[in-house]
Amino acid sequence: MITTASSDVRANFRANLLQRGLFAAYVAVWIWAAVDPVYPFDWLLENFLTFLAVPLLVSTYSRFPLSDASYILIFLFACLHAVGSHYTYSEVPVGFWLQSELGLARNHYDRFVHFCFGLLLAYPLREAGRRYGGGAGGFATLAALGFVFMGSASFEVVEMFVAMIVDPKAGQAYLGTQGDEWDAQKDMAWAALGAFLALALTVGLERRRTPLLADGRSKRSGGG
Repeated sequence: MITTASSDVRANFRANLLQRGLFAAYVAVWIWAAVDPVYPFDWLLENFLTFLAVPLLVSTYSRFPLSDASYILIFLFACLHAVGSHYTYSEVPVGFWLQSELGLARNHYDRFVHFCFGLLLAYPLREAGRRYGGGAGGFATLAALGFVFMGSASFEVVEMFVAMIVDPKAGQAYLGTQGDEWDAQKDMAWAALGAFLALALTVGLERRRTPLLADGRSKRSGGG
């Protein structure tokens, strides 16, 4: 049974086949992405945060485990990022295919991943806030939303400095603006929208589930 943010969780990687499978699958995807990337230096830049985030998740697992649902969402986002780092975000083939099929003005894979940054990571962030941050549901929800805003904005600032410092060609590939002067603002807006949707759905499901659980406990105790 897949655990969620409302489940009791414990660190037991060896016994959790789902988590072991997710980790093995991500390692395979990451190795594929690391082999002969389109722009090797851009791949290195894109993976700088990966080199920090993955060891952090591994090293804190024994003390601060999350639910299976959160690890599935983190895995999906990490795979999307790995694909973007291999091709560079503005040149991912599926983005060009959608651009051709839908008559779009640009390759929107980068926008999709920014949207997924909020959509897929808001839930794990909220869970971490509730489990280990000492926050109630409302506070954890606002904290998760704030972290998505902060993370998205910080990434855009880091992109700017990297593009200014490194080789201009690699910097332009890393930015992936594709001629859009509002690229950074639009990326942040899509991340915020993804987080809003994920958190609204999470809170809505929790509120719907809570009365059902309370009613079930009442009937088991002889009430009703």
